[in-house]
Amino acid sequence: MNNTILSIIGNTPLVRLTTMFRPDLHVYAKLELLNPGGSAKDRPAMRIISEAWREGKIGPGSVVVESSSGNMAISMASICARYGLRFICVIDPKTSASNVQILKSFGAEISRVEEPDADTGEFLPARLTRVQELLAAIPNSYWPNQYGNENNYLAHYEGTMKEIVQQLGSVDYVFGAVSTCGTMHGCAAYVRDHRLSTKLIAVDAVGSVIFGGKKEFRRFPGIGAGIVPPFAQTRFMDRIVKVSDRDMVIGCRRLVAEESILAGPSSGAVAMALARIEQELPGGAVCVVIVHDRGERYLDTVYCDEWVEQQFGELPS
Repeated sequence: MNNTILSIIGNTPLVRLTTMFRPDLHVYAKLELLNPGGSAKDRPAMRIISEAWREGKIGPGSVVVESSSGNMAISMASICARYGLRFICVIDPKTSASNVQILKSFGAEISRVEEPDADTGEFLPARLTRVQELLAAIPNSYWPNQYGNENNYLAHYEGTMKEIVQQLGSVDYVFGAVSTCGTMHGCAAYVRDHRLSTKLIAVDAVGSVIFGGKKEFRRFPGIGAGIVPPFAQTRFMDRIVKVSDRDMVIGCRRLVAEESILAGPSSGAVAMALARIEQELPGGAVCVVIVHDRGERYLDTVYCDEWVEQQFGELPS
């Protein structure tokens, strides 16, 4: 896929954040939102599909079936479209209307799960059950399994973290949001294998059970989970910071107001996680915050005053 749109996935820039944080900290944003599909998920989606093609697991006429309510769905849809593959995405009612429209624009077919899993009350197990039903019913179908496919985290091992080190040299802290945990798991593996001193800060949502705690209602896809994903079975981070939905909105609005970066709620969460602990960090520390996706997909939620007031009773500041 040389010289196609897929060839520009990765090698995203780092930009200095000069307003939002302490002036004696060197804070950089890894702009994953500049991937062609608009998010960090382009990396694992590309690697998963290209490796499956190389290994003969998929080919002309294959049908790719995946469960996703957000950015992985869009990345898979765009990459499958370029490969000429039929793509069926299993979603749930939390999937935003804008994301559904983007998926359809790339030619994706939508299979919607309307009810959560009876045992857990979560939509993810119900979506995975639907995936298995579709696989059983459709010949020549393939499940990428973003939740357990090693190419998910390897994309960040060989891409995201490697690029950060190449671009900055010594890095003290990397902050990133977790859902499947592929991004931070891959970064942590790179740090371990190259014996770096970098500390990994995993940013999770309040109400997520990835690292334990009480399951609660969460408004935004792309951060947190109602189950413990396989990549979180072993500890890979140095510290966990949980951020509320309200603080994600604050983080997003601060990023755009103070740094002119229009990003999604997982990125707002990452920014707020750093803000929460910045007074603990030593002067001169080099920090990277992963800006996971674009904010245009959240204009009717995060950046809509009426929606925010309806959800939180006020405009948070």
